Amino acid sequence: MNNKKPSRQYIAYIILLILAGEAAFILPFVLARVFRATVLEVFQINNTELGFCFSVYGIVALFSYLFGGPLADRFPPRKLMGTALILTALGGLVYASSPTFQTLIILYGFWGFTTIFLFWSAMIKATRVWGGNDSQGKAFGFLDGGRGLVGALFGLLGVFVFSLFVSETELSSEVQLKAFHYVVYTSSALVAIIGVIVLFFLKIDKETEATNLEKITFKNIKTVLKLPSVWLLMVIIICAYVGYKITDIFSLYAKDVMLYSEVDAAKTGTFLLFIRPIVGVVIGFLADRSRPSIYLCIGFVLSFFGGLLFASGILDQETDVLFFLSIIVTAVGVYAARVLYFAVMKEGDIPLTLTGTAVGIISFIGYTPEVFAGPAIGYFLDGSPGEKGHQQVFWMLTIFSVIGFLASFIFYRISKSKNKNLLELADNDSAFK
Repeated sequence: MNNKKPSRQYIAYIILLILAGEAAFILPFVLARVFRATVLEVFQINNTELGFCFSVYGIVALFSYLFGGPLADRFPPRKLMGTALILTALGGLVYASSPTFQTLIILYGFWGFTTIFLFWSAMIKATRVWGGNDSQGKAFGFLDGGRGLVGALFGLLGVFVFSLFVSETELSSEVQLKAFHYVVYTSSALVAIIGVIVLFFLKIDKETEATNLEKITFKNIKTVLKLPSVWLLMVIIICAYVGYKITDIFSLYAKDVMLYSEVDAAKTGTFLLFIRPIVGVVIGFLADRSRPSIYLCIGFVLSFFGGLLFASGILDQETDVLFFLSIIVTAVGVYAARVLYFAVMKEGDIPLTLTGTAVGIISFIGYTPEVFAGPAIGYFLDGSPGEKGHQQVFWMLTIFSVIGFLASFIFYRISKSKNKNLLELADNDSAFK
């Protein structure tokens, strides 16, 4: 789909991509991010056990990335994404039934399959096609920014539903359980509805269909693996995704260190979600005016300084303003990197027709934080309760930000050098003629 399409079709397509893109992850991740303290209480688990659930999701997801990527180059996104959302919503019925820890582990494994094997690469490819040749930053900026807005609205709705059943002064386990169940039921219903809409109305035009391969071959995989940009993107995504996973603990930080109430801590997590759409749109437009890899570098620099602020120990219940400023700096950096790590695929010379295969291979390594980040965060938080554990987590963010910056800078230098060589060849050809 290119920018010459009728505006209504152009807008409807990206809106459906945005709705689907975040709806898929509401149940496994967004609710746990906004209601982390409540999730631990409702399921009677600790941070390490919740991290283990995320790891099971991550293990299933890794293989789903690898095998689901080529699938996205063969079949239309509409069918893959719509089916994935409906299956994910059905998992929400199990989530709302107060499952045991063992069942919760199985559920997260199921979600790892539905949200990745059928969904992830199809969404990325559909977004890249929508962006065309000149609007990759805008396309992924709208996607991630829009997803952030949808996630924030889901979080806000969840907090509203939750607050209908609880008060600031009294929160029994029974009331907390009932309130969270209603949040899950509401979220599941909305995810299912979005899935049905995507299945029937995310129309595929002839240009998009032309990007689908007639068959999946091993030669395609070898072609992708020869590209230096693919290997650098693996490192970049690892570092960016560690940062994204660490944003899950902001609401818990608000409760444990800033001493906020359950409801106020959830509001803090929701506030974080509202930063994401702003960053996505702004960074997307800026990236299209320059090289997206430049803004990748800037994103890692910001997340480095944000991590330092939290790791330094200067934040406490007396520094509310600095706390929220630190959240903003960290979130802008993390979300900027998250917006752009697939927007640089064109800059890295990854063929459009092999987008799904490339995304699958890159994601197989790049999203390994889904396996190790959750347990690592849980280990630090449970091993050193309170502020010290949180500081250790943010030192992890600081270290990965440095590595991410170095990989992004190398990516930038390679693409700049390649572009310079192409310009020189063009000038020489012109002079010869």
